[in-house]
Amino acid sequence: MRTLKDFNAAGKRVLVRVDFNVPIKEGKVEDETRVVAAIPTLKHLLEQGATLVLFSHLGRPKGGFEEASSLAPVALVLEKHLGKPVVFIGGSPELTPASDATLERVKAASSGLVILLDNVRFESGEEKNDEALARKFARLGDAFVLDAFGSAHRAHASVTGVARFLPSYAGFLMEKEVESIGRVLHNPEKPYWVVLGGAKVSDKIGVIENLLPKVTGMVIGGAMAFTFIKAQGGQVGKSLVEDDRLDLARELLKKASDLGVKLLLPTDVVAAQKIEAGAPTRIMPAHAIEDGWMGLDIGPESAKAFAEALQGAKTVLWNGPMGVFEIDDFAKGTLAVGGAIARLEGAFTVIGGGDSVAAANKLGMADKFSHVSTGGGASLELLELGTLPGIEALR
Repeated sequence: MRTLKDFNAAGKRVLVRVDFNVPIKEGKVEDETRVVAAIPTLKHLLEQGATLVLFSHLGRPKGGFEEASSLAPVALVLEKHLGKPVVFIGGSPELTPASDATLERVKAASSGLVILLDNVRFESGEEKNDEALARKFARLGDAFVLDAFGSAHRAHASVTGVARFLPSYAGFLMEKEVESIGRVLHNPEKPYWVVLGGAKVSDKIGVIENLLPKVTGMVIGGAMAFTFIKAQGGQVGKSLVEDDRLDLARELLKKASDLGVKLLLPTDVVAAQKIEAGAPTRIMPAHAIEDGWMGLDIGPESAKAFAEALQGAKTVLWNGPMGVFEIDDFAKGTLAVGGAIARLEGAFTVIGGGDSVAAANKLGMADKFSHVSTGGGASLELLELGTLPGIEALR
C-alpha cells in the first residue's frame, strides 16, 4: 500500500475517510475509541500543513438525511481530542457530503482547518460504489487518505471509489491494522494459538479454514462451540446450534486432527433456562446439557484448561467472547480467557475487533494486548482472504 511516508501534505486539501461509526445516545458519543484512533493520522497531516476534510458513515440510515444519523455530535468529541476547532458541514438535507452546497463551503474554507462532513450514507450511491458519487467526493480534496480500517472490507464510494480519482494513501491506523493482522497471517512465531468465540460457526468458517494449517492450537468457545459438540454426538439442550453446519463442523474437526492441530472445545458450561441477568444457573457437562437448558458461558473447568493451554504461546489471535459476556453472570469465562492472553509475557497478542474489544475493555486490560483491531468484520475478512477492497484500492 502507499502510505503517509510516500506523501507530502503541505498546502494540500486532504480528504480523509475515517471510521466515526460510533454509538450515540441522546446526542452524545458513548464510546470515543474510534475517534481517538484517528488522531495520530490527523495530527500528522495538520503538522505538515494540510487542510483536512473528513468523512465517515454512521449507522444505517434508510435513505437521505436523518438527524438521528448525523455526525454532528462527533465534531465536539473530535475537537476535544485534536485540541483544535472543527468545522462541521452538515445537519440538513442540503448539506450532504457530495452536495454542491457542501463543495462551495469546503472551497471557501481557509487553509489549515479541520472540516467534518456529514454521514456518507445519506448519499444513495455510497453502498453501490457509484462512480458519479465517487467523482463528487473527489472534488473535495487534492489527495485521499484511507484511515477507516473498519470499513476497508466494503467496496463503497467513500472507501474504494474515490481512490480511483485522487492520489491515495493509507493512514497510520490503516497501516498498523494491516501490519498487525498480517503478522498473525504470515509466518507467526510459534506456539501460535487462535481463540474463537461468538455465536455462529458460519461467521468464521473462512478464518478457521485459512488459519488451521498455520496454528499450534485453536480454542473454540461461545455458542459456536455447540455446533461442534453436537457434531460429535453431544446433547446440548436448547443451546444455539447451526444444524446445517454439522457436517462442516465434522470436516473441520477431522482437518484439525489430520494437521496435528490441538482443537479445544468446552468440557463444561454455565447453563441457564433464560438469557437474562439473575436467571438460575447450573454447571453442566458441555456434551450433556439437560433439555430446557442452554450453555451461556464456558464453565470453570474449561476456563482453566483454555488458560493453561495458552501458557507459553508466542502469538495469540482472539476473536469472539466465550459466552454472553454482556451479562455479568455469563462473563467469567470470557474474562478468564482474555485475562490469560493479556498476561502472556513476550507474546504478540491481537484482538480481532468486535465483541472481544468490548470484553477487553470490560476486563480493563485492553492496553495489555499488542494490537486491538478497530474493525471486526474487516479483520475477519482480512484473516480469511489476506486482503480487502480498501487495501487493493491503495496498491
